[in-house]
Amino acid sequence: MTYGSGNPRTNPLILFIVVENTPSLKDFIKAEASRLGFDLVGFTDPSPPDSFAVYQKWLEEGLHSGMAYLSRPDAVARRADPSLILPGVKSIVVVAMRYPRPEDAPHPVSEPAGKVAAYSWGEDYHHIIPSQLSRLVTALKQKIDFPFDWKIYTDSGPVLERDLAQRAGLGWIGKNSCLIHPRMGSYFLLGELFLTLDLEPDPPFTADHCGSCQRCIEACPTQCILPNRTLDAGRCISYLTIENKGAIPNDLRPALDGWVFGCDICQQVCPWNIRFASSAHTSSFLEKKEIARPPLKQEIHLSSAEFRQKFNRSPVPRAKRRGYLRNVAVALGNLADKTALPHLIFCLQNESEPLVRAHAAWAIGKIGGQQAINALANALSSETDPQVIKEIHLALNHITKN
Repeated sequence: MTYGSGNPRTNPLILFIVVENTPSLKDFIKAEASRLGFDLVGFTDPSPPDSFAVYQKWLEEGLHSGMAYLSRPDAVARRADPSLILPGVKSIVVVAMRYPRPEDAPHPVSEPAGKVAAYSWGEDYHHIIPSQLSRLVTALKQKIDFPFDWKIYTDSGPVLERDLAQRAGLGWIGKNSCLIHPRMGSYFLLGELFLTLDLEPDPPFTADHCGSCQRCIEACPTQCILPNRTLDAGRCISYLTIENKGAIPNDLRPALDGWVFGCDICQQVCPWNIRFASSAHTSSFLEKKEIARPPLKQEIHLSSAEFRQKFNRSPVPRAKRRGYLRNVAVALGNLADKTALPHLIFCLQNESEPLVRAHAAWAIGKIGGQQAINALANALSSETDPQVIKEIHLALNHITKN
């Protein structure tokens, strides 16, 4: 810890005051965090996480799929030892902020409509949570009269944040790998504030209330939930529609149904969400109808400029335009609305991104019919991308067989 002019190392009285004030400082942090919109606050220390061995094995088995950044040596080292993140760190404040329940989704503007994970209906939490934690730091600086160092994370740094949250008493890690609070369910996002202040850790949450329940495992359409409370990321709809930057595996496309960004299924079936999740949430997460239930026939035509404008300050750009339109094409194919064919055909003929054209071809083949056959055959005469050509042939074969 960096001290000001009254150095506790040479002034025992000041040292005594700092230590004895720690409990009231925790109370201040909790009250201020609540005022700033956080629903849960807990404290832990930077000791190595108990779950790191499981995480390391998960990496070694390649279950992180295309997220190569997770296995970078520097990132792995920090996840193994949180004290490496901030020199002199002594305490970690873990906060949680609720977002809307998927059940509160607005009625779509028009059909067919896509589905978007509830946490992304409003402003990007990567903007909201760090901003509020920064305000918490400002209040803390005004409260105490000696300097300290700090660092903020929210799903963006090399920390095992659910492990930290469990140690801070905020809940247990469920079978679907989400953190679950016994009176709030799991519809919340986490943030961490690393401090060089010495704050007493809260008791960890040691109970496991999943019991024999298997609802999340049984409900997952891609069967990505593993027995050790981790996921096979390469099969998870959230990964496939967001982090995955390439083609969606052909055999998994039907399982995506209408999801175009993320997935809430394993949380929606959880009894703790059914019983306790509240519709209360910070105003920054207020849903935008055109994002929560996007009109798919319009979405497939989004230009780069329109995409940027529509999803300004939203989490959706994480998928990039080409990834989002890829997902929209798959959703249109799964929903099998024949009125979508002209839109998909236009996409196949005019879209600049081969990834999107390839999935549009798949969707056209999924809907089928003579109009689809004619459009696919015509596209073959001008298409030059090998992957798109392959998808067109597969689509034609699918129609022929069905």
